[in-house]
Amino acid sequence: MQLRYWGESVVMKTWAMVALWLMAGAVFALESPKPEAVKAREGDVALSPESPSAYVDLEEESLLQFDELVGIIKKPRNPSTNEVFRCESLILKGDRDPVDVVLRRTSALLGDLEGLKRNEKLRGQLDDLFKRCALVDPVNVDARRALFRELCALRRKIAFSNPLLDFSEILFLKRNGIGGQHLCDQNFGAGQLPGGGIYVISDPFGEKPVVRDILTAPVVSGRLSGRLLSKEGSFLSPALSFDGKRIAFSYVEREGDKSFQQMDDPHVGVWAQGMSFHVFSANLDGTDLRMLTDGTWNEISPCFMPSGRIVFLSERRGGFTRCGRCVPSYVLYDMNPDGTDLRCLSFHETNEFSPSVTHAGMLVYTRWDYIDRHGCTAHHPWLTTPDGRNPRQIHGNYTRRGSRPDMESEIRAIPGSSRFVATAAPHHGQSFGSLIVIDPNVSDEVKPMAPVKRLTPHIVFPESQGGIGAAEAFGQAWPLSEKYYLCAKRGKEKGTDKAGKFAIYLIDAFGNWDLICRDPALNCLSPIPVKSQKIPPVLSDMSVRVPADKEAEAVVGVLNVYDSYKPFPSGTKIKALRIYQLFPCSVPEQRTFHATGMRIPQAYDSINLARAVLGTVPVEEDGSAYFTAPARKLLYFQVLDEKGLAVTSMRSAAYFQPGERAVCQGCHEPKLSSPVSRKGKEKAFKRAPSRIQADVDGTNPFSYPRLVQPVLDRNCVACHEKNAGKAPPLDRKIVRRTPRGYMDPETDYFASYMSLAPKYGFFSYPDETRSTPGQFGARVSKLYEMLDKGHHDVKLSQEDMHRVTVWLDSVSLFYGVYEKEGGKAQLRGEIVKPTLE
Repeated sequence: MQLRYWGESVVMKTWAMVALWLMAGAVFALESPKPEAVKAREGDVALSPESPSAYVDLEEESLLQFDELVGIIKKPRNPSTNEVFRCESLILKGDRDPVDVVLRRTSALLGDLEGLKRNEKLRGQLDDLFKRCALVDPVNVDARRALFRELCALRRKIAFSNPLLDFSEILFLKRNGIGGQHLCDQNFGAGQLPGGGIYVISDPFGEKPVVRDILTAPVVSGRLSGRLLSKEGSFLSPALSFDGKRIAFSYVEREGDKSFQQMDDPHVGVWAQGMSFHVFSANLDGTDLRMLTDGTWNEISPCFMPSGRIVFLSERRGGFTRCGRCVPSYVLYDMNPDGTDLRCLSFHETNEFSPSVTHAGMLVYTRWDYIDRHGCTAHHPWLTTPDGRNPRQIHGNYTRRGSRPDMESEIRAIPGSSRFVATAAPHHGQSFGSLIVIDPNVSDEVKPMAPVKRLTPHIVFPESQGGIGAAEAFGQAWPLSEKYYLCAKRGKEKGTDKAGKFAIYLIDAFGNWDLICRDPALNCLSPIPVKSQKIPPVLSDMSVRVPADKEAEAVVGVLNVYDSYKPFPSGTKIKALRIYQLFPCSVPEQRTFHATGMRIPQAYDSINLARAVLGTVPVEEDGSAYFTAPARKLLYFQVLDEKGLAVTSMRSAAYFQPGERAVCQGCHEPKLSSPVSRKGKEKAFKRAPSRIQADVDGTNPFSYPRLVQPVLDRNCVACHEKNAGKAPPLDRKIVRRTPRGYMDPETDYFASYMSLAPKYGFFSYPDETRSTPGQFGARVSKLYEMLDKGHHDVKLSQEDMHRVTVWLDSVSLFYGVYEKEGGKAQLRGEIVKPTLE
């Protein structure tokens, strides 16, 4: 029998079969010996002296699972069936207690495995348990608990008979934890607690699995050469090479000052070397342990590439997030396997997370993307080539908070599938929560969460749907197929509501989970099967190596700007693209100087980035464009009509590698559609690429005092001063704005800015998730409407009107820098360039 039914029909059919078995009158007893805790073999190393090498107390585990399921049944968090990957994982109406739930799910598991190989013995034992459970009423809790223990033991046998478990060892991590609660904090060495290591479980699906510490040899290269990696340090993010013979991981000694030290250069700061994570590699037996990176930066999440290089995340490029405290940014880098030839792959302005390799040899990772939008809006999956070209989101750019996870992290390609598994994690917390499956071939244009299905639906998306800080959580899933995964799972401590330690589990899409390894003293995390894997194709490295201190360019084409998911206003004629450069935040404490503008409705705690208008390039009448663009810069595009007003604008950003030749299909075009072929007849492509034409003074670097205030001085100030009391002040008087909360510090502005920006400027997008053509910038601002219709006798020149519209299209910014001294210089009208590009 294979139970592959959806919805409540699975319960009805299951209990119908039970009734038939009972009528047959055959009732048998299944004897299951009481499991004993496994003891370590002589010579094996235990991480935690308080616990054995492998701690698998199955009786205790069954009690914990029974209590956990009781809580889930009492307060079922059932989403709609079209949100879940398998409906068996839901709590259904016929589920009276944990026995009902696990009987149903175990039957689904065995039915699925019987599709591969039928096991008559296991089927007979499960059939017998069905009959016996039907005779015991759920009000008899003790008897049902006893049956539940037998059921869990049988389910374990069934689960461990899976032919996908064709490996005899599992690589995993043990660690203590961190002090902070933020999506970035888990990756900063200074916040780590001591304890941990890199371990291997031998015979994980046998009767006596054993754990061994593989890092028992000293480091053979780098600053720590000759030293053992101390258990007073902390370990993070293990990886295994494709041949299964070499590991990589990050380690911090936890030695030195924990604080971030600001340097004389305003955008440069350092951690102590001993308080920073560094990347190491070693053979699987712990020999040839090499320190690959070093310095005053955290470097984490190494990932072996098909080419042999190692991708990782590093802070060394510089920059900080804009959330009100010291959060250095880490982005994609790669290097040779010996630690040489380090190269920056990403020029995104804030943090990126957990890179891994797709079946096609691409990099998939998570980007924290909050450009002109709230800081909790988008932390979703992106793809890029191994050399950093063509970064683009898989899904999630248009999803409203509340219906989606705050963050989708630890993304991995599922074997034999085009889908990915990931963790639905919180913004204010570590990367654990609920597991999800993402299908990049499903459009998110109409239904933004359509590509996402819940693998563990009883766990809500933490923070965006509540439940942040809940004891139950999953994470770091390693897919064996679409239905079976190794992962880290946490539940409550026995007899309390406190969160226990993470342990390694085998789980399935039907809602079953079976313990593999637990350490009562430390978290067990990041399980990886020790086996060789098929190497994805090696994609050509097509970026041109240009020294970091040299300017570099890319060539960019747009097939048709009118190819847009949301249509442009009727009759709109696009004449140009405006190109901005966005600048990473260059100060570690944003509350010291609110450089980039007012508190704005759509981004009250995240603020807009500083930016510069690089200029414009022409768009042909057929919607095509072809131009050169600076490489290794974070860019941002707007399409302009015949009046020079932005029709729509990006809410994310792009960058190009030196020598890259990139082509864009349209402007926010549907991601899964193909462009309408014009057989290469795009007009722009028949000429040499356009060069960017610079804009007026005050746009690069951006400065309200140089861009807008001269217009007011020429046209408005005298009249407003004459009518003081009735007309708002539009002069250069410096006004100190009073703080109104945590992310709203006092800031100096011109009186004119305080008069115009809040009421007449453009800050708020009608749609929090995407730009709507025609509903952006100057077009929808009160100031432009007033000036366009005529304000008293004011008649602005063409250039003055252009200056005002550029300001409004630039989300009404004041400053173009982040540092306090630079801001003071801009207030004086000086030209001040950003210190970090």
